[in-house]
Amino acid sequence: MDMSAVSGVADIFVICTGESDLQVKAIYETIEDEIKQACGERPWHREGQEHRQWVLLDYVDLVVHIFSPEKRAFYDLERLWGDAPMESVPAEVSSAAGIALLKEPSES
Repeated sequence: MDMSAVSGVADIFVICTGESDLQVKAIYETIEDEIKQACGERPWHREGQEHRQWVLLDYVDLVVHIFSPEKRAFYDLERLWGDAPMESVPAEVSSAAGIALLKEPSES
């Protein structure tokens, strides 16, 4: 989600779902590793790693939300921030390609 025009919180929200607490853990660990390798950055702030229902990785301009299915449906950030332009990334995109998408400005 391109938040730059609708919020002063961050420029980009990435929202994803893990089907189990182990998958949520694998997702946030992979995101942290890939961003550190590709960009040399670590999250400024992390939340939710203990319960793994909604993990937030705050990179200041980029905020990553990793939800369990129940928490994603409950908080429904896509509806809450419905004015923000959104782009979906297919599940089969590799993590390296996903990181490259984050580094490139949107052409929409």
